[in-house]
Amino acid sequence: MRIVILSGAGLSAESGLGTFRDVGGLWQKYDLEEVATPEGFARKPGLVHQFYNARRANCATASPNDAHRALADLQQSGMAEVTLVTQNIDDLLERAGARDVIHMHGQVMRALCADCGHRWDAPAIMQPHDPCPACLAPATRPDIVWFGEIPYHMDAIGAALARADLFVAIGTSGAVYPAAGFVQEARHHGARTLELNLEPSDTARLFDETRLGPATRIVPDWVREMLNQR
Repeated sequence: MRIVILSGAGLSAESGLGTFRDVGGLWQKYDLEEVATPEGFARKPGLVHQFYNARRANCATASPNDAHRALADLQQSGMAEVTLVTQNIDDLLERAGARDVIHMHGQVMRALCADCGHRWDAPAIMQPHDPCPACLAPATRPDIVWFGEIPYHMDAIGAALARADLFVAIGTSGAVYPAAGFVQEARHHGARTLELNLEPSDTARLFDETRLGPATRIVPDWVREMLNQR
C-alpha cells in the first residue's frame, strides 16, 4: 500500500507554531507582502531576516506533538510505503523520527545563497550581507519558498500522487495552490482520499471522508486504525 500524506499548519499548531489564520499570531503582526515575497526581501531584507529569525527561534523551542509522532510511527512501521509531504517550514516531523520529509515550501532552519544555490544549516540570527559559506557572496536568504516562487520537489510529489493508493491531508486549509490541487490529482489516479482537520477545508467536498478534531487526537486515532489493519 502506498500512502501520501500532506500536512499543513494545523499539524504543528498544537506545538505552539501559529497558522496564517491565528488572530494575534506571529503572521498577523507582519504584512506578508513585506516578509514573504521576493519583492519584499529586495526592499527590506533586514525586516525579512528579523521575521524569520523570530520564526526560527519559535521553531527551535517547539517540540513535536502526538500527531507528528504518530505519522513518524506509521512511516517506521513498514505497513505501507508512506510519503510525507509538508507545507510547513518547521522540522518537527524529523524530530519526531520521520524520514525523507518533502518540504515543498522550504525549511526555516536552513539558509540559501541566492547567487550560487548553496544550502546550509541556518544560524540562529541571519542578517543582510551575511556571506555565503560556499561562494562568499552577500546573498544569504532563508531557504523558504515565498509567494510567487515555485514550490520545491513538485516532480517528486507528482510521481508519489500518481502511485498513491491513499491520499491524506492533515491540517491544511485547501486554499493555497498547488497543494490545494493534490486531492484532485490523487483522485484522478484512483486513490482514496481522507481529510483530517480541525474544520472542513476549502476542498473538503473533494475528499471521500473527512474527520474533524484537534490533530493530536484524530491523527493518532487514524494511525492506530491503520496499524491495527496489519
